[in-house]
Amino acid sequence: MNPLRVVLTGATGFVGSAVLRELLAARPQEGGVRVRALARSVSGRPSWPGLVWESADLTAPESLRDVGRDADVLIHLASLVSGDDATCTAVNVHGTGALMEEARRAGIGRIVHLSTAAVYGPGPHSGPDVGEIAPAPTSAASRTRLEGESAALAAGGTVLRPGLILGRGDRWVVPGLTELRTRVPAQWDGGRALLSMVDVDDLARLITALACAPGDGLPGVHHASHPVPVRNLDLMTRLTALGVLDPVAEDWTWQECLDRFARTPGRMSERQFSLLARDHWYRSEEIWRAAGCPEGPGPLARLADAAAWYRDQRASAR
Repeated sequence: MNPLRVVLTGATGFVGSAVLRELLAARPQEGGVRVRALARSVSGRPSWPGLVWESADLTAPESLRDVGRDADVLIHLASLVSGDDATCTAVNVHGTGALMEEARRAGIGRIVHLSTAAVYGPGPHSGPDVGEIAPAPTSAASRTRLEGESAALAAGGTVLRPGLILGRGDRWVVPGLTELRTRVPAQWDGGRALLSMVDVDDLARLITALACAPGDGLPGVHHASHPVPVRNLDLMTRLTALGVLDPVAEDWTWQECLDRFARTPGRMSERQFSLLARDHWYRSEEIWRAAGCPEGPGPLARLADAAAWYRDQRASAR
């Protein structure tokens, strides 16, 4: 009964903190999991059985030297999701490349790398599978995350492209919807858009299952959202019922929505509005089945667990 030895990047982030919890609870009958979590600063990090923090920085490749020693699995979740081209390139391309080189040098047999469905660009997209649509990233973050995938694939890694990630710790999706509902206070084009979404804890279960499964892993690119897309109307109705969003009485056409959006300034861009209000869903059944991981009831069913957190975030932003 030997513990599985995992190197984890991004352990302090939205997805990474959920994955860390799953890893430390995994494989109790097989010796458990030992995690080496990489972070730029290790001071004050929580100390749990099976967890060791180690200082490393993706923008300083020399700090990654030997981080893969004695490890069975690398889970790479750290990335920049916004920023200028130079900084995103330093982290998402050069940092990822250096990390994958260390994984190869150490002989790590399994790599799980988190990317994003945002690499596909503005859309709309209505149900393509991997390989049926060419990536067309429009931001520096998405472009460099796509470039970073190449290093992971070259190292034999499993690359995951989830869509929108919900749950406690989400500072983009539901906060963005809150701003957009204020700027465009109506139902958007009947709420008919279908969106690929996944709850953060369900995604963490999938990543942990891929890390811990026997065999040779699942190299290649995989969509990693819940298999059932979420209709925008159902999402907005659920968030309204939970007191996260204010109710609306009108239903506007997409052109009416765009006109109001253009007249009302805010943080979110038109592309981000479209990402949340137009079809952006991708077939994701295969990875859950191949990993032997039940996908769970879906992100709408999980929203109640995060509702208080979302309400607190909204109150603090006022």
